[in-house]
Amino acid sequence: MSIAIGQAVPDFTAASTGSGSVSLAGLRGRKVVLYFYPKDSTPGCTLESQQFRDLRGEFEAAGAVIFGISRDSLKSHEKFRGNECLPFDLISDADEAVCRLFDVIKTKNMYGKQVQGIERSTFVIDAEGVLRAEWRKVKADGHAAVVLEAVKALG
Repeated sequence: MSIAIGQAVPDFTAASTGSGSVSLAGLRGRKVVLYFYPKDSTPGCTLESQQFRDLRGEFEAAGAVIFGISRDSLKSHEKFRGNECLPFDLISDADEAVCRLFDVIKTKNMYGKQVQGIERSTFVIDAEGVLRAEWRKVKADGHAAVVLEAVKALG
């Protein structure tokens, strides 16, 4: 079961780069962009992260904070963040609690084998903690700009 647009997102706390942990309740008053991606330092995930990085100033001007989320370790996230000069924190969801909250763990085919992995997805949560937009099965290139328009449309 996943959260529907218009519903309050249950609070969660997760390990992150930078501050050490992020709690959704602690972000009240700001719009939150959560983009889930499969793996640090892979081509699509790098491109998507770079595009969010390049638009960060516009997201901030619109009152939004960005977080990337994958199952990678904090150590992997710190390296990826450093290599790509990402100016926002990455959340490590090794136990898949946040991934399951947003229902982004899906069965995928990888080299003919069925594996469980993150389906590239993005969610926009408003300043009151309500889910306002979601994208699933995202194509990385150009996606950050689409999300930015949705954030701006929230006012």
